[in-house]
Amino acid sequence: MLDWSLLPGARLAVAVVVAGAVALVALLLGRARRWWSRRVPLAVGVALALTGVAWAVVTLSRLTAYPLPPVVWGSVLAGSLALALAGVRLAARPWRWRRLVALPLALVVLLGAGQAVNAHFGQYPTPRSALGLPRADEVDLAEVPPVDDGVVPAPEGASVASAWTPPADLPKQGVVAQVTIPGTVSGLAARPGWVWLPPAYLVVPRPLLPVLVLVNGQPGAPGDWLAGGRLAERMNAYAAEHAGLAPVVVVPDDLGGSSVGNPMCLDSALGNARTYLVRDVPDWITSTLRVDPDPAAWAFGGFSHGGTCAVQMAVTATDRYPTFLSISGEDEPRRGTRQQTVADAFGGDEAAFRAVNPRDVLAGARFPQVAGRFVVGEGDRDFRAQGERMFAAARDAGMDVELVVLPGQHGWEVWGPGLTRWLPWLGDRLRLTR
Repeated sequence: MLDWSLLPGARLAVAVVVAGAVALVALLLGRARRWWSRRVPLAVGVALALTGVAWAVVTLSRLTAYPLPPVVWGSVLAGSLALALAGVRLAARPWRWRRLVALPLALVVLLGAGQAVNAHFGQYPTPRSALGLPRADEVDLAEVPPVDDGVVPAPEGASVASAWTPPADLPKQGVVAQVTIPGTVSGLAARPGWVWLPPAYLVVPRPLLPVLVLVNGQPGAPGDWLAGGRLAERMNAYAAEHAGLAPVVVVPDDLGGSSVGNPMCLDSALGNARTYLVRDVPDWITSTLRVDPDPAAWAFGGFSHGGTCAVQMAVTATDRYPTFLSISGEDEPRRGTRQQTVADAFGGDEAAFRAVNPRDVLAGARFPQVAGRFVVGEGDRDFRAQGERMFAAARDAGMDVELVVLPGQHGWEVWGPGLTRWLPWLGDRLRLTR
C-alpha cells in the first residue's frame, strides 16, 4: 500500500478526497436549531478568518513568487472549516463522549484537502514519498566503490557510448544517495541534496560520465525531484535504453536552507546562491565523484524557480553551464514585484539587478556557444507566456534553443515529462550518445 499511486485518477487518490468530503458533511450535520443558527455560522466565520490570515501571510511575506492556485485556498478553507466545526462540537454543553468522533473526522478532512492539493501538483506520487520513508534504491555514497585507474576513456571528439561495452554484471538500475554539499566559498547554508548514479557508474571500470545539475521550485526541497518528479525512474528508463549510460544527476539546495527561502540564484543581500551553484557545487562534484570535468559535458536544469535559475546560469555562468533545460521558468528572478525584488536583493539598485537579470543580459549580448531547451505547460497561463518570452529572447541572442508545449498546468504533469522529453537531446549535447 505504501507504493500505491496518489496521482490524479488513482483509486487511492480519489478515495482519500471522497472520504474527506464525506467527513466534512458529517461534521456539518446537526438537528438542533442552535446548531444551524449559531454554531455553524461561527465555524464558517472562523474558517474564513483563518483562510484570510493564511492568504495574507503567504502574500505579504512573499513566500512564493507567484499566486497559489484556487485548489490550495479551497483546501485551506475546507481544512479550517473542519477544525472549527470539531472545535464548536467539543465546546458545546452538555458535553458527551461521542463528540470525540469529531477529531478523527477533522483529520480525514485534512487528509482529503491535502490530497486535493497533492493531486494538483503531483508532489507525492505514493504514500511512501508522502511519509518521507527511505527509498528501496537509496544507498550511502560511501558504499559506491571508488575508482582510481578503472576508467574507460572516450576517444577524442567521440561519444562515451562509442567506447563503452556494458559488463555482464551491470546493474539494471541506478541508485540515489543523500549528500551534503557545503557552501565553502559562498557561505550559503544549504540543506542536504541528492545524487542519482546510473548503472554504468556502479561498475569497474566505468566511463567518464557527463553531469546534470537540477534544482527544484520554490517553495521546495531537493527531494521534490525524486518524489514528485520520479527522477530515478525517469533516469533509469533512459539508462535502460543506452546500455546503462546516463548523466550523473546532482540535485543541490539553492534556497539557502529553507523551503521558503528565495535568494533567486543570485549573489545579493539575500545570500550567495549563484556562487554556491557555480563554485561550491562543481567543486564538490569533481572532488567527490568521478565524472567528466569538462564544462562541455555539464548541463543545468530545473522547474519553476529552477527553470528561471537554469537560464540565469546559462547567461551568467556560461563557462560552467553552457547547456540548460528550463521547465516552466519565469522571465526574470522575482520576489513579488520588480520593485520588491530589487529592494530585497540589491537595496533598490535597479542597475545592479539589470546586470544579472537574464532578459536584460540577453538583450545586450550574444551566446552562440550556449544551447538550451524550454518546456511550458499548455494550460499554465502566466508561466507559459513568460517561458515563451525567454525562449524568444534566447533565440534572438544567438542561442541554440527549442521550445515544447506539453499538456498540463504548473505541476508535475509538465515538469517530469519535460525532463524526459529532452533527455535524448541532453545525451547528444553532452557527448554521451553522439
